[in-house]
Amino acid sequence: MPDYPVKVTVLTSSCPRYKAGDVICFKGSFLDKEHSDDVCMVAMSAIYPFIYSARRGGWVKDTPIQCPDCKECVTFKVERTE
Repeated sequence: MPDYPVKVTVLTSSCPRYKAGDVICFKGSFLDKEHSDDVCMVAMSAIYPFIYSARRGGWVKDTPIQCPDCKECVTFKVERTE
């Protein structure tokens, strides 16, 4: 089964911890800490199903995904990098 690298990019943010352009990178199921900005576990809970799909070769619709913390809205783009 394939295990592609994945990149998550912050598109917009009203959260004090993220700014547009921040990235989170994965190599398989592991966070690529060397190439990633901070990771919020609340946001991760919303975007991880899309990360998993992209890792395993699934199709990820080119649409923003929003963090569930409504007061600090962050939208992300998830994409396979290979």
